[in-house]
Amino acid sequence: MSNEKEIATFAGGCFWCMVKPFDQWDGIYQVVSGYTGGPEVSPSYEQVKSGSTGHYEAVEISYDPAKITYDQILNLYWPQIDPTDDGGQFHDRGPQYRTAIFYHTQEQKEKAEASRNLLDASTKFKQPIVTKILPAKDFYPAEQYHQDFYKKNEQEYLIDREKSGRDDFIKDHWN
Repeated sequence: MSNEKEIATFAGGCFWCMVKPFDQWDGIYQVVSGYTGGPEVSPSYEQVKSGSTGHYEAVEISYDPAKITYDQILNLYWPQIDPTDDGGQFHDRGPQYRTAIFYHTQEQKEKAEASRNLLDASTKFKQPIVTKILPAKDFYPAEQYHQDFYKKNEQEYLIDREKSGRDDFIKDHWN
């Protein structure tokens, strides 16, 4: 049994909707909702939500690369987002809800760029892919009530997700 642990960090709009797609795979140890990308140290949800901190809402995924590869995680990431929208995601608007892949190693950077280039070349979307690939910065876990939100507040999660339009977009563009 491998005890190896690597980290992958993704922004895909509201972090509530970004946990469940990763949380259910063998080899994923933990998915943490949080904030990254901005200069503010230990920002609060209210600060990040204002759009003024430079942070993205993001998820930090701890995983065992012997059980699930970074490429597989990238393949899980893309169908959760609208990679052509640089104004936010679905009903969540503002810079804090933009998409980005935060790489932790040169290999992650190269794989993320290759996957973005493949998606762009696929002509799946009429508009260009705008998801940024950025070096990982400090990651600040969100407040406890945001962690595993889809499990702890299932009805609120389902209502918000339905209202967002994310699932309709996924069905129309990724299935």
